[in-house]
This record gives sequence, structure tokens and C-alpha cells, in this order.
Amino acid sequence: MYNTLVSLARPEAIASILVALAVFGTVLSIMLPYLKTDKLETRLKAVTEQREKLRKQNRAELENRGLRRTDDSMVGNISSKLNLAKALEDPNVAATLSKAGLRGPGPLSAFYFARMTLPFVGAFLMFLYIFYVNDHGLQGPMRYGSLLFGAAAGFYAPNIYISNLAQKRQKSIMRAFPDALDMLLICVESGMSIEVGFSKVSQEIGSASPELAEEFGLTVAELAYLPERRQAYENLAKRTGHEGVKAVCMALGQAERYGTPLGDALRVMAKENRDMRMAQAEKKAAALPAQLTVPMIMFFLPVLFLVVLGPAYLTFKKSQMNEEPPAPVTRQS
Repeated sequence: MYNTLVSLARPEAIASILVALAVFGTVLSIMLPYLKTDKLETRLKAVTEQREKLRKQNRAELENRGLRRTDDSMVGNISSKLNLAKALEDPNVAATLSKAGLRGPGPLSAFYFARMTLPFVGAFLMFLYIFYVNDHGLQGPMRYGSLLFGAAAGFYAPNIYISNLAQKRQKSIMRAFPDALDMLLICVESGMSIEVGFSKVSQEIGSASPELAEEFGLTVAELAYLPERRQAYENLAKRTGHEGVKAVCMALGQAERYGTPLGDALRVMAKENRDMRMAQAEKKAAALPAQLTVPMIMFFLPVLFLVVLGPAYLTFKKSQMNEEPPAPVTRQS
């Protein structure tokens, strides 16, 4: 052991050790850049692969939903042969059907087909009712005028039905939209991309509002294949048709364009939508007394009068019966 230490303490041995360390350091410095992995490049590659995977899944989902197919049904063939879309053209029908959740060529063909056939059905039903059931005293031209009324009702019935369906869908979406924004904010602040955030929220919010889950799913699909995300946000605003959703989509588009943090925009928009929902609830509560006036007059006041005045009326009748003189007794001869 002593001899080994003495041999290592020699100048020749120390020089050899220093040369070996220098050679090892040189080789390590040359090979280290090749051995070191680029974490940023690896993460970007993983994000690109995930986005491409989502793109393929969403395109397959769109194909399964039939959004790009032509309507080959009997109604679609009749509508295309008669060219009902041009004969009964309505510039707002596509937007209204989209707000009602009816997309693709099938609902559009069915709408135009119903608009063509229902006037005849309405006129025929009115004819049966007026001429064979009850004419309500109508004479001459008034009878035939009622047929025109039935035809007009049949013509506008599809528009009324679609409008009511769109309003119900919009109410369902807005009830769950503030909660969905809160969940989207949590997803974005946890490091998820906006596409993955929309996908997670659509899965979680489905039990509360299937309509909102469907809209978020379509937004994820459009974010995957559209050239600009701003266009996907604008399409979401058009499909819902609500000012709160439009404001959120505008904020997301501006954040995407100018590079501002999405978390700040979502936090502000979530608070505004919660305040908007609370204001609507307070508005309904304030209008409730006026709406209850007629039912109270019709159903509550008669019962109240009966309960209050009934015993007094019975007491009055009983006192009258006691005050009446007895009937005279006639003697029989």
C-alpha cells in the first residue's frame, strides 16, 4: 500500500493521471451534445402526434355523423328533383336548423318537404272540420277563407317548430355553459391544450347538458381540421346564437391571435356568464308575482270566499229557519 502511494506521488504518474482526465473530459464534451435529448423537441413531437390523432378521430366522427354526405333518402330525392330549396328558399333556415341541432342535408330536405306538403294537409284537415264536423256558423266565403288559414298554418308550422326547438336547446346550453367554462379554465391552467380541454369538458358536461357536449365535440373536430382556430370559435358562436357564447368565442379568438393567456380570458368570461345566469334568474323571480296574479284570481280567491263566507251563509240560513212562524193547524170537522 505504501509503495503504491509512493508510485502515484511521482511526477510521471501525476502527469499521466492529468492527461487521462483531460482526454476523458474532451471526449465527454464532444459526445455530450449527441447524448443529450431535446425535451422541447420531444414535447412538440408528442403534441403533433396527439393533434394528428385527434384530427383523424374527429374526421372519422364527422363522417359517421353524415355531415358531408348527400341525402339519399326518399324525401331528399323528392326535394332535389322538385328543387324545393330554390322554390322555397329561406336565407335563415340553415342557421336556425343549426341552432336547433339539426345538421346536414337530411334535415334541410325534410324541412323543405314539410313546408311543401303541410299547407295541403292543413287545408284538408280544415275542410273536414268545417264542412263535416262543426262550421261555427260560417257561411260562404268565410268557409273557404278558413281553408286558406289552414294552409297558412301548415306553411309556417315548420318554422315555428324549429324556432321552439332552437330556443329549448339554447336554454339547455346556457344553463351548463358557466360550469363548462370553469372546467375548461381548470384544464387550460393544468397545461392542456385548448383542443384537449374542449374534449375533456365535453365528456364531463354530457350528463348535465348533452347539447353543450355535442357543440364542444364539434368544436374539437373543427379545431382539428380547420386552417384557423378563429373560424372554429366563430362557428361555435353561430351554432349557439347566444351573446354569452359569442363573447367567449371572441375572447378566445383574440387570445389566439395576440398570444394573450387563455386562462385570464376564460376566468373573466366564466365570471360574466355566471353573473348573466344569476341576472336571468332574478329577472324570472321578479316577473313571478305578475304571472301569478291571474291564477290566484281564478283559483285562489273563489276558494277563499267559500271558506270565509260559507259558514256565515249557513248561520244566516239557519237563523231564518228558526224565526219562521209555525204553520197554522186546521181542524177537521
